[in-house]
Amino acid sequence: MKTNNYLLPVLAGMVFFCASACEPKWSETTGNDFSLVTNEGGAELGYSPASGVKLLSVDRLAFKDLNQNGTLDAYEDWRLSAEERATNLAKQMSVEQIAGLMLYSGHQSIPSSGRRGSNYGGKPFSESGASASDLSDDQRQFLTDDNLRHVLITQVETPPVAAQWNNNAQAHVEGIGLGIPVNTSSDPRHGSDSHAEFNEGAGGSISQWPGSLGIAASFDPGLMKKFGEIASREYRALGIATALSPQIDLATEPRWSRFDGTMGEDPDLATDLARAYVDGFQSTDGGDWGLESVNAMVKHWPGGGPEEGGRDGHFGYGAYAVYPGKNMDDHMQPFTEGVFKLDGPTKMASAVMPYYTISSGFGEAVGNGFNKYLITDVLRGKYGYDGVLCTDWGITRNASAVDKFEGKPWGIEEMSEDERHYKAIEAGMDQFGGNNDMKPVLAAYKMGVAAHDETYMRQRFEASAVRLLNNIFRVGLFENPYLDTEITEATVGAPEFMKAGFEAQLRSVVMLKNQAGVLPLAEKQKVYVPKRYIAPSSNWWGVVSLERTEPAFNPEVVAKYFTVVEDPKVADFALVGIESPNGGVGYDRADLNNGGNGYVPISLQYGSYIATEARETSLAGGSSLESFTNRTYKGKTVKTINETDMVLVNDTKAKMGDKPVIVIVQVSKPMVFAEIEGDAAAILVHMGVQDQAIMETITGKSEPSGLLPFQMPADMITVEKQFEDVPRDMTPYTDTEGSAYDFAFGLNWGGVIKDERVTRYGTPAASR
Repeated sequence: MKTNNYLLPVLAGMVFFCASACEPKWSETTGNDFSLVTNEGGAELGYSPASGVKLLSVDRLAFKDLNQNGTLDAYEDWRLSAEERATNLAKQMSVEQIAGLMLYSGHQSIPSSGRRGSNYGGKPFSESGASASDLSDDQRQFLTDDNLRHVLITQVETPPVAAQWNNNAQAHVEGIGLGIPVNTSSDPRHGSDSHAEFNEGAGGSISQWPGSLGIAASFDPGLMKKFGEIASREYRALGIATALSPQIDLATEPRWSRFDGTMGEDPDLATDLARAYVDGFQSTDGGDWGLESVNAMVKHWPGGGPEEGGRDGHFGYGAYAVYPGKNMDDHMQPFTEGVFKLDGPTKMASAVMPYYTISSGFGEAVGNGFNKYLITDVLRGKYGYDGVLCTDWGITRNASAVDKFEGKPWGIEEMSEDERHYKAIEAGMDQFGGNNDMKPVLAAYKMGVAAHDETYMRQRFEASAVRLLNNIFRVGLFENPYLDTEITEATVGAPEFMKAGFEAQLRSVVMLKNQAGVLPLAEKQKVYVPKRYIAPSSNWWGVVSLERTEPAFNPEVVAKYFTVVEDPKVADFALVGIESPNGGVGYDRADLNNGGNGYVPISLQYGSYIATEARETSLAGGSSLESFTNRTYKGKTVKTINETDMVLVNDTKAKMGDKPVIVIVQVSKPMVFAEIEGDAAAILVHMGVQDQAIMETITGKSEPSGLLPFQMPADMITVEKQFEDVPRDMTPYTDTEGSAYDFAFGLNWGGVIKDERVTRYGTPAASR
C-alpha cells in the first residue's frame, strides 16, 4: 500500500490530538476505607470499592454510578443543580424508599450504649468485642430494612471514632438501592465544661462556647456568625451535615425550662442573631453551599416561648402555648425576618421544626406539627417557605399521662399512630423526628390513597422527597460523604477554635453589681470558697442524681489566681458560686394524688413561694388524659430544689462580716435577686462558661462587656402578671446601688454600659 507523504504530518497531529483530548480529566487515589477521585475543575468524589459502586467516565469526567445501572442518571451528574438532581431521584424512588427518607432516627450514641443502647451481633457493646465505630444491630436494621437516611447522633467516644463510624455507615448505604448517603445531625454540642482549663495553643474534643443565650449576651450578631462558621467546620469533620438548631423561640415566658436555649426575649435582637447563626452554618467561606456547609433546622415554629405558666410541651401538662397579649407576630419574626431572609447566598434556613405545643387560638387545637393552618396556610402559603419541615421528636407516639415522658400527640391523643402520621403529612410535614420505623408512614400513604388517589399521594410523597434530597445534595454528600480521620482529629477542637470559643465566653459574662468598685481583684489574695450543696433530683428520663456537696469552682483553677483558704476569718474575700432558682416544672403528681389538679407554680425565687396572684382560671387546658380543663395553680405553694444556694450566700456573708462576698450565678432563666443581692458586694451572671473565664474577669484580665438579653423580675408578682407572649413586660429588680436589672443592662469597670448595642436594641421594639 502506498502512503502519500503529505498525509504523515496530518496523521501525526491526529494521534497527538487524540492523546490529549481523549485523556481523562480525573485521577483516583485509593485509601484504606474509600477511594478519592479528583475531577479537573470539578467535584471531588469519594466512594467505597467494597460497596459495589463503580465509576462512570463521561465527557472525560468521573461520576459515581450509585444505582449501578451502567448509565449516568441526572441525579448522579454533579454538574446539574441540586433541584434537578433531587427531582430526578425522587421519581426513581419507590414509595418504601421515600417513606424511609421521611424518617429521622432516635438518638444514637457512638458507640451505642447506655439507656438507649443497642446490641452488636446480639450482644451489648461491652460484651461484643465490636469497635466503637461499628454499626449497631439497630443501625444496620433501620438503614437497610427501613430505608432510613437521617440519623441523629448524641455523644461520641472521640472525633476520630465519629469519623470512622460515618465512613462505615456511608459505605453500608452506598451499595443499597439508589445509593442515597446518610445525613447525620446533632443537637447543640459546643457547651462549656466549667472545670476544664483553657490553654493557649491547646486543642480539645470540640471547641467550647457559651450557649446561644450566652452569645446573645454579647449583643453581637457577628460573634454568633463566627460561632456558626467554626461550629459548622467541626460538625462536618465529625460527619454531621445537619444541625438541629438554632433554637430561635422568643423567650417571653421567664419560667420556661428551655429559656436557656434561646437567644433572649427581644424580637429584634433574636432576629439578627438567628440570621447570623444560620448564615454561619450554611455558607462555606461566606459563599454559597459547600463542603463545610451544614443545614440548619431552625426551631420551633411558630415559636415555643409562650408556654402557659412556663410549663414545657415535652409533657402533656405543658401542651398549650397562650397569647394573652395577642402577640404571635413577635414570635414569628425571628423566622420570617431572620432565618427566612438571610444575608448570605443560601437565602433561607434549609429546615424548620415546629414545637410540640398547641398554639391556642390559631387553627385547630392540635400540636403545631399537626396544625394545617400554621403549616400549610401560614408557613408554606403566607411566607412561601419550601424547605424541609420535620416534626419534633416523638409526636406520633402514645402518651398515657400528662406527666410521663412518652409520646407528645397533643390534641390527638385518641388517634392511632398511623392516623397521626397521616394527619401530619396532610398538615404539610415532610419528616418524622424520632421514628426509625417506616411502617406507619406506609400506612399513612395508604390512607391518603383511600382519601384521594394514588396519583395524589405519589405526588405528595415526591414533593417531600425532593425537599429532603435537596438538603443532602447541597452539602455535597452524594459526591463525597467520607472523612479522613486524621483531618477530623486536627479540625475538631483545633487550638484556634478553642481560643475563639474562650474569647466568646469572656464576652458573655454580665456584671450586675460592683459595689464601691470592689472588682477587679488583685491576684494572690486569700479567698474563701464555700462548697455548694446539691440536692437529690431526677431528670425528664427518670435518671436520679444523688445529693452531694462539692466545690462550686475547680479548686486547681482558682488556686492559679488566688490563695485558697478554708477559714473565712483569714480570707480577704469570699467567692460563692450558685445557680439560678430551680422552681420545678409546674406539675406535681403528689398534688393530684391529694385531690388537686396536679398543677403548681414554677418559682423564680429561692424561698418558698405561694401563688396568691396567679390566674383563677387558666387560659387554655383540656386533654383526654384529664377530666378537667382549668389548669390553675392559684394559692398553691412550691419550694425550689436549690434554696440552699440562697442560704449559702447569706451564711457566707455572715461569716465574712465587712469583707466582700463575690457571687457568681449560672443562670438558666430569669430570677428574683431580692433574697441574695444585699449580701453580695459584686454579682456576675453567666450562661455556661469555664471557671477560668470567671477568674480572668474578676481579676481584670478581661473587662466584662455582656448585657442582659432578658429582664430580671423584681418579684414573683410581676412574673404572674406578665403575659406569656409579650417581651420585656415585667418590672425589673432594682438593687441597693440603684441599678435596674433590665434588658440590655450590664456593667463594666467604668459603670453602666451605654454603647451602640444598648442604643440599637435597648429601646423596646414598640417604641422604636
